[in-house]
Amino acid sequence: MKKPVKRRKIVRKTVKKRKKAGFSDALKAFMLVGIVVAVSALLSCAAIMIHSAINKETDLLSVTGAETDSGEDTRNVVEVAPPAITVTVEKFPVEEAPQEIPKTQAQPAREQPAKPVTTAVPIQPPAHTSTTVSAVIKPKEQAQNLGTLVFVIDDAGNNLRELEPFLNIPGSLTIAVLPGLPHSAQAAKRIREAGKEVILHQPMEAIGGQDPGPCAIYSGMGASEIRSILARNLAEIGPVKGINNHQGSKVTMDPEAMKTILEFCAENKIYFLDSRTTVETVAPNVAAQMGMKIAERNIFIDNEQNKDSMRRYIAGGLTRAQRNGLAVMIGHTWSPDLAPLLTEQFELLAEQGYTIKKVSDIIN
Repeated sequence: MKKPVKRRKIVRKTVKKRKKAGFSDALKAFMLVGIVVAVSALLSCAAIMIHSAINKETDLLSVTGAETDSGEDTRNVVEVAPPAITVTVEKFPVEEAPQEIPKTQAQPAREQPAKPVTTAVPIQPPAHTSTTVSAVIKPKEQAQNLGTLVFVIDDAGNNLRELEPFLNIPGSLTIAVLPGLPHSAQAAKRIREAGKEVILHQPMEAIGGQDPGPCAIYSGMGASEIRSILARNLAEIGPVKGINNHQGSKVTMDPEAMKTILEFCAENKIYFLDSRTTVETVAPNVAAQMGMKIAERNIFIDNEQNKDSMRRYIAGGLTRAQRNGLAVMIGHTWSPDLAPLLTEQFELLAEQGYTIKKVSDIIN
C-alpha cells in the first residue's frame, strides 16, 4: 500500500515541476515578446526622429537657396513688402536749370560729313532724375560768350521763291548772290530790304572742270580781265559788303589771281571770304603777305539734304566756336529744310550764349 502512495507523490511532484517549468517558459516568452516590442517601438521612434530631422534640413536648404549641380538657383523667393511709412514732405518750387551745349567733334578742314550725333541743335544735356528735397535747387547762371557764329547762305539769284524763307529769319545773316542770273539784281535788293548782308558770290574755275556759271573768273586770266569781271558783277549786285568764291578751287590755288582779287577788294573797301573749296587754297597766305585780313569758311552745313545731317554739321560749328571763339558756316538757298531749321534755332542759340553776327562784323 505504501508503494502507490509514493508513486502518487512522485507524480504530483513531477507535475508540479512541469507546471513550474511551463510557467517559467511562458514568462520568459512573454518577456522576450515585450523586449522585442519595446525595441521595435524604440526603432520606430528613432526612424521618425531621423525622418523629421531630414525633412527639417531639406526645408532649411529650400529657404536658404540651395544650388543644384547645374548651378541654377532653385529656390522660390517670396518678397514681403515692408510696412508702409508715411512721410510728409514740404514741396518747394524748383526752377528749371538752363540748358548747356556740350562739345562735339569739330568739323575737319575738308568738306567731309561730321561724325553722327544723335542730338539736335542746340545740344541738350540729359535731364536730371533726382532732386534734393531739403533745399531749393537754384538754376545755374545762364551760359555766356560761348562763341560767335556766322551763317552765310550761298547761291541766291536763281529764283526768289527759295530766297524768301531766309529773309524771314530773325537774326544776322549774310547772303551771297550769284551774278548774271535772271533774278540776281532783284534778289540783292530784297536781301538789303530785309536787313540782311549782301555779298557777291563770285563764280570761279574749279579743278574738276565744272561750269561755274556766267561772269566767272578763270585761272590764267590777266589782272585787267579779272578786275573788269569783278567791276561788272559789283555793278549788278552792289552795293555789297564783300565777295566769296562760288566753286573756285583752281583759282584760289593761283597766287597771281588771288593777289588781283584781294587788291580789288582792298581798293573797293570790301572783304573777301574764302569758301575753302580746296584745302590747297593760297588765299590766306596771299592775304597775310599783303597785310590784309580775310574770313574763311569752317563748316558746310548742307552737304546732305536732311535736317538731321544739318544739325550734326551745325553741332560741329558750335564746338568750333566754343574752342576757337568763332565758326563760319555756309549753307545754300536750295536746301529746303535749312531756312526752317535756322529759324527754329537762332533764338535758342542766342539764349544759350552764342553771338550770331554777319561776316562784316568779324572782319571789322
